[in-house]
Amino acid sequence: MKKLTSLFSLAAASFVILCGTNSFAQDANSSANSAIIPEPRSASWVTRHEGLVQEAKSEQIDLLFMGDSITDFWRRSGPRYGTNIWSKYYAPLHAADFGISGDRTEHVIWRIDHGELDGLHPKVVVLMIGTNNSRTNSPEQIAEGIKVIIGKIQEKCPTSKILLLGVFPRNTVKDTPAQIEAPAKINDIISKFADGKQIVYLNINDAFLGPDGKVPADIMPDFLHPNEHGYQLWADAMNPTLFQMMGISP
Repeated sequence: MKKLTSLFSLAAASFVILCGTNSFAQDANSSANSAIIPEPRSASWVTRHEGLVQEAKSEQIDLLFMGDSITDFWRRSGPRYGTNIWSKYYAPLHAADFGISGDRTEHVIWRIDHGELDGLHPKVVVLMIGTNNSRTNSPEQIAEGIKVIIGKIQEKCPTSKILLLGVFPRNTVKDTPAQIEAPAKINDIISKFADGKQIVYLNINDAFLGPDGKVPADIMPDFLHPNEHGYQLWADAMNPTLFQMMGISP
């Protein structure tokens, strides 16, 4: 009987250890930062990515924009979006738009890992990414994802300068307080990634905010994506720094 009790105690102890180990593994997995783990999206998204890879191979690109829908919509028709502003300022500079709507940091990491920057030597890469991570990642995690992207751009395009834009403000009707607060917290961290030479940080968010500190509908109708007026404000605020980085006169 004593032997049976000892065996039972040993089994119970083993069960506790195993449960503890499994719990530790789950805690470790739950704390992993998804914002830095490369991840593709749908088949149609991969097809679009492949189109950008071909564009990188076939065109002269001196100025490259990378990001999510806010960048993507530079090329969608006005007055809702920014194509007229793009055509005025950036198309003459051999610019390319590698923004894809809905992308998060991990998607941009995957795209770079799979050839989008291969063989490119743009004078400047304009990067803004992270707002789509704000529902599921902390500002610290998002900033880490942005840091990984910067490192990969430098690895693939070592002679290119990076214009790192602060994540734009947002206040959509579905946004949580944490999402509304996220851009400022992210920007506080990523501003420290800049060295003022190869990486220049630029926060132009004041250009988009009304007197109440929120994004007005006449700049971002959905309180997230700029309309043509918003893209003009973006260009006005960014161009002096961008043109200086490219070595051209405004």
